[in-house]
Amino acid sequence: MKVAVIGAGFAAKPHILSLADLAGEVEFGWLYGRTPERLAVAAKNFAIPPGTRTTTRLADIWEDSEVMAVLVLTPPNAHLDVVRQAAEAGKHVLLEKPLEVNTARALEVVELCEQLGVKLAVMFQHRLREAASALRKLIQSGELGTLVSVNASARWWRPQSYYDEPGRGTMARDGGGVLMVQGIHTLDLLIRLTGMPERVTGLATTSPVHRMETEDTVAALLQFGNGAIGTIDATTAASPGFPERIALNYTGGTATLEAGAVTGAFMDGRTFSFGTQQSTGFGANIMAFDHEGHRTVIADFIDAVRAGREPAVSGRSALDAQRLIDAIIGSARTGSTVVL
Repeated sequence: MKVAVIGAGFAAKPHILSLADLAGEVEFGWLYGRTPERLAVAAKNFAIPPGTRTTTRLADIWEDSEVMAVLVLTPPNAHLDVVRQAAEAGKHVLLEKPLEVNTARALEVVELCEQLGVKLAVMFQHRLREAASALRKLIQSGELGTLVSVNASARWWRPQSYYDEPGRGTMARDGGGVLMVQGIHTLDLLIRLTGMPERVTGLATTSPVHRMETEDTVAALLQFGNGAIGTIDATTAASPGFPERIALNYTGGTATLEAGAVTGAFMDGRTFSFGTQQSTGFGANIMAFDHEGHRTVIADFIDAVRAGREPAVSGRSALDAQRLIDAIIGSARTGSTVVL
C-alpha cells in the first residue's frame, strides 16, 4: 500500500521511522512540505527512502491513484482543510493529534470522513501501549471494583524557546496550550480507563515562566456518573519535567499508570504490574521518545484500511478528549461548572 506523509516538521520523524520499519507492508510514496527549504531540512534530518518523491503541491498526492492513505502532520488549524481534500480524493487519513482546534471543527473532520467513506485514525499512541491496554482490560473485568477517585498529572517542561516559534501556544494555530498540545494524551488515556466525567470545573493560567497567548498551567475537578471524583493537573512550567501519571483508586484496589508502566495492588494484598517505563518527551527535548507507539498505530491503521474495519484509535473515539478539553477551558473562562 502506498502512503504519503503531509508535513515535514519535527513531528514527521517518528512517522517516517515507523514507515521504514513497516517497509514490507507499506510504500512511503510522497513527502509534502510547505516550502522547498522545509523539504531540504527534512531530507537532511530524516531517513527518507530513495524512492520517495517530495512535493510542495498537495495536488500531486491527490492525483496519484496509487496513494491509498495519507499521514497528516500539519498544524491543527490546517487539519480540516487537508482532510477535506484527502477525503474528496478518496484517501484514508491518519491524523496527528488533536483532531482540530476545537470540538466543532473536530466533529466536522470526523463526519466528513464518515460521509465520504474513508477511514480516519488519530495518533493517540499511548492508548495502544501494552500496559495501558492490560490495565483497561483489568478495569473492565470488574476485579478492581468501582471507581472511587482518580488523579491525572502531566507536569512537563518547555523552555521559552519552544513557544518563541511562530504560532506555538496560540489559539489560532494550536487551539490552546498545555491541554491541547501536551496533556491531551493523558486525558485520552484517562477517558479510556474511567469513561467521560459528567461534570467539570476548571482553572487555567499562564505562569510567569512563559510569554505565550494560551494557558501553560491547568487544574480541573471532575465528577463521574457513579459519584467518583477526579482531578487533573497539567503544566509545561515544571522544570525539568516529569512523567505523566494517572493514579486510580477503586473499591477493590489501586492502580497507577506512570510513563507507560502500571503498578497496583488489590485490597487482599495481591500486587500486579504491566510494562516498563518509557520516555514521552516530557522535558526540554520534545522528541525524547521512541517511535514504537507510532508504529503500532500506523500498522493498525494500514490493517484497518485493508480489512475495511475501524482503526483502533478512530476519529470518533478521539472526540472525547477534545470535548473534555473544551469543557475544562470553558469552565476556566466562565467560572462555572460544565455539565457534559
